[in-house]
Formats: sequence, structure tokens, C-alpha cells
Amino acid sequence: MEKFFIGPMQSGLRKDVKPFLINDDAFARLQNAYVFRGRVRKRFGERLMIPNTGHTNGFEHLTSRLRLSVGVTDAAGNIGPVAIAAGGLFKIGALFSATGLNGAAVLGTDVFTVITNVGPFALLSSTVGATGIFDTTTGTLTLANTRRNATVYFYPSEPVMGLLSYETVAVNDEPLIAFDTRFAYTYLNTGWERAGLAVWTQNANADSFFWGETHRGTSASDDLLFVTNFVQADGIKYWDGAAWVTMQPIYNAAGDTIQTARIILSFKNRLVLLNTLETAGGVPHRSRCRFSQNGTPVIAADPTAWREDIPGKGGWIDLPTQEAIITAQHLRDRVIVYCERSTWELVYTGNQVLPFIWQQINTELGAESTFSQVPFDQAVIGIGNVGIHSCNGMEVKRIDQLIPSEVFELHNENAALQRIAGVRDYFAEQIYWTVPSWNRNATHKFPDQVLCFNYASGAWALFDDSITAWGYGQQGNDEKMWSELTDFTWAEWGDIWGGQVFNPKTRSVMAGNQEGFVFVVDPDKSTNCPALQITSIGAGPSFTVIDHNLEVGEFVLIENCVGSTEFNGNIYQILNVSGQNTFELDPMAFTAYLGNGTITRVSRIDILTKQYNFFMDQAKNIFFSAVNFHVDKTEHGAITVDYSTSSTGRMMSEDAVATNCMLGDTVLETSPYARIPLEQQQSRVWHTKFLQAEGECIQLRLYLSDTQMLDKALISEDFQLNSMIFDVQSTYEF
Repeated sequence: MEKFFIGPMQSGLRKDVKPFLINDDAFARLQNAYVFRGRVRKRFGERLMIPNTGHTNGFEHLTSRLRLSVGVTDAAGNIGPVAIAAGGLFKIGALFSATGLNGAAVLGTDVFTVITNVGPFALLSSTVGATGIFDTTTGTLTLANTRRNATVYFYPSEPVMGLLSYETVAVNDEPLIAFDTRFAYTYLNTGWERAGLAVWTQNANADSFFWGETHRGTSASDDLLFVTNFVQADGIKYWDGAAWVTMQPIYNAAGDTIQTARIILSFKNRLVLLNTLETAGGVPHRSRCRFSQNGTPVIAADPTAWREDIPGKGGWIDLPTQEAIITAQHLRDRVIVYCERSTWELVYTGNQVLPFIWQQINTELGAESTFSQVPFDQAVIGIGNVGIHSCNGMEVKRIDQLIPSEVFELHNENAALQRIAGVRDYFAEQIYWTVPSWNRNATHKFPDQVLCFNYASGAWALFDDSITAWGYGQQGNDEKMWSELTDFTWAEWGDIWGGQVFNPKTRSVMAGNQEGFVFVVDPDKSTNCPALQITSIGAGPSFTVIDHNLEVGEFVLIENCVGSTEFNGNIYQILNVSGQNTFELDPMAFTAYLGNGTITRVSRIDILTKQYNFFMDQAKNIFFSAVNFHVDKTEHGAITVDYSTSSTGRMMSEDAVATNCMLGDTVLETSPYARIPLEQQQSRVWHTKFLQAEGECIQLRLYLSDTQMLDKALISEDFQLNSMIFDVQSTYEF
């Protein structure tokens, strides 16, 4: 018997050649797991943004949702009628909450859910005796007998359309400004609050995402956050830390104005606008660069700042192409601009009359998704129509040769390309792109996968998730005792105590989803966070979860239900998806639902290895006796190991069940064996599975079975595969 060692794991997902030709440490499928520093580990986890104060146990998710204050209840727990902010979108699934004291001086939270959009109507109340009436026509709210002297919040439950960092004078403390389809928000000590009084517009498809750039204001010491959603009616706005100001610069003596732009950049002390809408009719100039004077771009301070007919002030220059400018990003002291099918550089000339000119870098490769660009010191990466492209300022080339067909399998309808967004995770050395898969449910509007790229090793992977926007946040958490944790447990913590998650003001990757949740991406956490809200539960049970983006066969953890407490703390498999907002579970009895329920997506690890034959060059088949797995130790973790032979794709354990054949235990435990006491103290363990398989090749599948997916303790565990050793021997020739 010969032994073959596989490790360290570096190659990740490969789809460029057939599975028997890929590297020994590569995988034909790598779902909800990825390569990280020589090992395969479970996909990133997520945690809610929970402040130290201002929340009630079981209602923590409310502080992680975009919301706006609408008033304070009186001493009897009443409020209204009070008008919700103008421009509000009143939809089924929206919420109201009141956190405070009840008559018995007990701190708690009452939740009121919008379950119909024909008003006025009674809100679903989580507390018996507390009532609410909401009129969707007038946008007025009345609550009675709820928490007294409590701040009442409105949760629009609209998708997160932008997470922008506002660069201020404070060092290493950039506030995060979040946007949904209508409002802007900032995170304070007790949760999200509305930032300013500005109201944006949005089409029914919810695909106008926000681009932002911090630039100087009236003086060089002023910091203004300029934002655009490329909607003419909204124009370009800037945030000074206290209020939003709409800016439509006049650029000539006739009084013509810049209505808005797709992209805003700060370059060479000028504010640069790319792909503009100009004049009162919103005339599109898809390949135009508009720029301000060298100095303040604020027209309230200098009305001539954008004037093209005054030498040394503003101006414009068009690309010599009819392609639209899609995205752009800084590359050191340069600006790289991606069009649909070409790449350009905006070159600084130093001439104050014509400060910029265009230089073409590539004539056939560009980008199709504005928010797909991810900057590096030596390159800018973006997703185009024929590949994922990297531009270093001299050339543009594909970097997705190992998964060459993936970009062609992206869903291209329902504004899917506009929804692709990317972010760099410095801690995990990954790029994450939220993408729509080609085979998703036709009723689903939002992205359903995350494409993961390890830029250190060049490895790829795919995760199941629904994310609409990425950003960076530095709110951090103060260090806590384990007993004070509410958003995850000791078992779910995948690293040593004192890791990055608890360091205050650490720059973390933030993500927002289609229901207005904003959460922290945490590679050292082993589970997702409760980022979907249950609006109602009908007979069946049939769950109404707005824009849930879930598929038949997926698993969900249900928590925090008031009334239907039978569901709390349990994992269920989805039996049927009946629409964009509804799905069904297996029939069961339950009590009436009163609200506040949340859903956590439970991600299934599914790994398919290479088709191994270490004797193929000898034209011989292979016999597998055993596989030794080197894994990080867990408390209760396990994973199923199955295999197929001779490129059949037929999993042997499934065939064994069908034929009543005994193949032995297929479960690989990552927890320590009781009969080996020293394993209790080890950080890594070697565990062996015996296969007894022979064929032209052998392919392993490591995955969480349906039974394992229903085990809450098991799915909370981490999984890290460091290496494998195969015990094999050659058999007869082909």
C-alpha cells in the first residue's frame, strides 16, 4: 500500500479542465468553503451590529436594521397620529418598534408589523394589549398601550443600496453612511438612525445604487461626502456631517447644469464626474468626464467652480468612443476607467486649461458592473462581459482562467448586472463579489451567491448568500465577557480569544441585504446572522418573508418568534417556494404568530475533490483503502464523506442505501475521539475513513448531510481541512 500526501491546500475551485486533470489540491466544487493560507475552511460568518446598550434580548436584530425615529410615546404608552417621513415606502414587511418600560416597569420591546398595504389597517402586535393603526395612504401611525416614554422606530425594510465611508478628521474612525432606496442612515450608540432629511427616489426594480467620494469643501479642511445614485431627479448631494445639500453645478453662461453622474472621484484636487446627465432634460453623455476647478467644487462657495467657459475653472472631455463609462477607480496616482468593452486611463496633464486627456489601455476588455471594481495598489479588478479583468495601468488581462465559464453563467436579467458588487477583505485575503446565478428562481430579484477570490493564492470559491451592498465599518465592539455575548456563543467562535472581532475600531467588511439588515462579515465566526424577517405565518405553515431569495431544499434557522414559539431554535428544510415572498415547510401545528421572528440562512458545505488516480501514467486503475484527514479540532463538529468511482458521479453511500449494502460509517468527526485522551488537548487531529473502492479514478465528496444540517450544535461548528493522506495501490491495467 502506497501513501500520497495532499497539502497544503492552495488551488481552490477549478472549472477550466475536467476533474481528473485539475491539481491534486484543487476542487471540482467548493461551495460554502474557501482556501485560506494553505487550508480549506468554512465560509465567512456574520454577526449583527449590536450596541452595548439600547436593545432587548430577543430583539437584538432591530439595532442592526436601517430605521428612523418617528417620535416618543407618552406616559401611557400612546403616540399619534404621527406622520412618517415624506417619501417613505410603505410596504408589507415594514416594522415599527417601541423599546422602553411597561406598566410594571419592565424594560422590553414591542414590535408592530405591516401585514397589508391597504390602509388604514391594524398592525400585527407582538404584545397582547398593545395596538397599532397605520394608514399607507397618508403615512400616519397611531400606537396605543405600548411601552411608555419609548422611542418609536420605523423600519422601511427596503434593500440596502450603499454602504459608504465618510472620511473625517478623526484618524481610524470613518463613519459608515448607509442608504436604502429612500433615506440615509448613520450608526449611533443605540443602533441606526436617519442621517439628515434628504429623500431619494427609486424605481420599482430597486437598482439605483449609491456611489460616494469624500472631497474637500469650501476650504481644504472641510470634508464633504459627495454621493450619487444616477437618478436625475435626485441630483448629486453632499453630506457635511449635519445635513444633505443638493448640488447641480452650472457649467456655462447659458445656465446649463449638471444633473447627475454615475461616478464621482476626487483626482488632482478636482472633483471628477463620469458618465453624466446634463441640462434640464437630462441629456446623457455616457462617455463624458466633467471636472471642477482646482479648489472648492461647492457652488455655494464659488458659483463658477464648474464653468467650462472660464479658463482655469471647470471643463469636460469625452472619450473617443460611443461606449458608456461603467466604472472607475484610482490606481496609485492614476485613474483607470472601464467602459463596456474597453479600458482607458484618465491622464493628468498639469495644464490648468485642459488638465486631463484620455489614453486607451485595451480595446476589447472592459467592465459591465459599476460596483464590481476592487482597487489594489498594483491593479484594479472588475467584472466584464467576457471575464473578470485586472488592469495594472499598462495592460488588461483576465484573472479568472481557472473558472472561465463562471462569468457567462451570471444571470443577466432584472438589472442583475447593476447588482454585482465587490469588496476586499484584508483580514481573510479575499475579494467577495455578490452575484446572481444563472439557475436561480425566476421570482428572485436580488443576488443569491458570493463569488470568492483569494488574491494571495489565486483560488476561487462560491458561497450561498443574499447581499446587496458592501462597505467598511469601524464601529467595533468593546471587549466583553463570554457571559455577555448575545449574537453568538463560545461554540461558534472559530479562533483564539482576543482575535480581530473584539478589537474596537477594527476596519471590518460590512454587508447589507434586501431587507435593510446591515451586518459584519466575520471570517472567524462559523454561522450566519439572523438577517431575514418573518412578516407572517399562515396555514401550512406558509411563511411570508419579503424577498427571501431562498430555494427549495435549503435550510433555515428560525428564532425570536413571538406567539409561534414552537419554531424557535429549530432548523427546517424548505419544502416549497411559492413566490418571491413566500415559502412552505413540512406540515405541522403551531400557535398564532405575533411577530418579531427572524430567519438565519444555514449554509451547506459541499466540496467535490479531484478525480484521483496516482497511477494514470502507468495505465492502471487505483484501489483506495483509506483517506486520512488532517482537520482542526472542534467540540462537536462532523462532516459526511462520500465517494464515486470511475467518473460515474454515482455516490457509493447513496447506492448502498438503495441496495441495503453496508459500506460502514460515512461521518468524519472533527471532534476528539474519546478513546484517544490526548486529542482533547490537540488543536489538530488526524481522523481516518475507510473507503474500500476501486476504479479508473476515485472522487471524494465532503458535505453536510440533511441530517447534519438539522443539528444546530453541529452547524455552529467550524470546519478546516489542512491536508489529506491517501492509502492506495495500483490494480489492473486499463
